[in-house]
Amino acid sequence: MAKYGEGDKRWIVEERPDGTNVHNWHWSETNCLEWARGVLTKLLSDLTLLDGEGDLFVRTKTVEKVDGEAYVNIRKGKIIPGYEISVVLSWEGEARDSDGKSLLKVDGTVEIPYIADENADEDPEVKVLVKDDGPIGRRLKEAMLSRGKPVILEKVRVFVESMAKGGPAREDLETKKVAPKNQASAPAAAAAPAAASAGKKEAEAAEKKEAKKKKKKEGFKTISMTEKFSCRAKDMYEILMDENRWKGFTQSNARISKEVGGEFSIFDGSVTGRNVELQEGKLIVQKWRFGSWPDGIQSTVTLTLEEPEPGLTVVKLTHTDVPEEDRYGNATVVENTERGWRDLIFHKIRAVFGFGI
Repeated sequence: MAKYGEGDKRWIVEERPDGTNVHNWHWSETNCLEWARGVLTKLLSDLTLLDGEGDLFVRTKTVEKVDGEAYVNIRKGKIIPGYEISVVLSWEGEARDSDGKSLLKVDGTVEIPYIADENADEDPEVKVLVKDDGPIGRRLKEAMLSRGKPVILEKVRVFVESMAKGGPAREDLETKKVAPKNQASAPAAAAAPAAASAGKKEAEAAEKKEAKKKKKKEGFKTISMTEKFSCRAKDMYEILMDENRWKGFTQSNARISKEVGGEFSIFDGSVTGRNVELQEGKLIVQKWRFGSWPDGIQSTVTLTLEEPEPGLTVVKLTHTDVPEEDRYGNATVVENTERGWRDLIFHKIRAVFGFGI
């Protein structure tokens, strides 16, 4: 029995002289925000994006701001990253004539409003701004979007992968190896208080993360619809993925990539997004964003095409993460989006292509 005031050593968790966290049992947390600033600055600064193609020169300058939070928790060797950050970087562009004479030099910024662990498998929104909004300025902005955005997203993926591997805590995790079995180890009972404390921290972190997700999803709705068409599934797929057919039945401009990861713009640019998954004649999964929505919000559209019998196609739509309000505070977004699918897309396809039942 321990003397009064000393405590029973079997229940005291001490730092080992050699610094080893045996079996990585203890909960450790590393603040990664400064590390994240350094990594993103290194990844995104001074990138040459266009070097004379089309007489345009575009490059990133430096990362101006990285705000938010970033940390890595390690529990029993398991890496648990957490981050919600925003990034602003500067860029510059120049247009020259065929003789190499400068026509215009512009400065601008690139904003990435939300990079988060809960969206680690999705590309974040990237906004390109330019200070000169004239014809040449807009041309340079478009060049930055088309050539710069894919490069920037690739660099962001490198950061996300680094966080998933432990970020700055990775080296600490690798150096604190499990002690050899022939070394003296504390009684199993000594780990009990540490286990309870670490388990509590792990539960609290999980609850915090789940609360963030729930909070983020407040104010969003899901639209579900099932429509039948008198056509083959492959024909419906082709209509939904072909920009000329979109132009025809919507009477508006459209630009649609047929590749996974490719971008699209429909209804004269009112809706933009990218292809996430495509299975010809069977499935279309896309990220959709309306221009009137608040910044940083993207929804997910899933269109499943089934053909229970030849000549009959059933389209099942699931449109998730639709905000209840637009950026102006109008609370009719869900209603208008549902009406748009029904009246401006499905009914128009029936009328124009004769697919009615």
